[in-house]
Amino acid sequence: EVQLVESGGDLVQPGGSLRLSCAASGLSFSKYAMSWVRQAPGKGLEWVSAIKSGGSVTNYAEHVKGRFTISRDDAKNTLYLQMNSLKPEDTAVYYCVKSWSSVWLGPDYWGQGTQVTVSS
Repeated sequence: EVQLVESGGDLVQPGGSLRLSCAASGLSFSKYAMSWVRQAPGKGLEWVSAIKSGGSVTNYAEHVKGRFTISRDDAKNTLYLQMNSLKPEDTAVYYCVKSWSSVWLGPDYWGQGTQVTVSS
């Protein structure tokens, strides 16, 4: 059974930083592209960032480019999202999402999400 478990969400002040983690199990983690997707209160799902299997290619939504960094440690079956210069509009539930392919083509498994709140 595939399991994706996010952690690291918290309340942080504007301008602060957080690192989210996603521990994966029940799959050959290194074979698959992974993404972070978020959902702000009262809004729809929004793709944030993706990383190809092997980690050589990463992509970001325009509004997080330069502030967020996605990475993976295949030895630990873990996906990360380093978030710097956080803004109130980054407040959302952040989901770790697996693709069925080595490049990001769409989701097939989702984690339960971790809450990030940016507020003074």
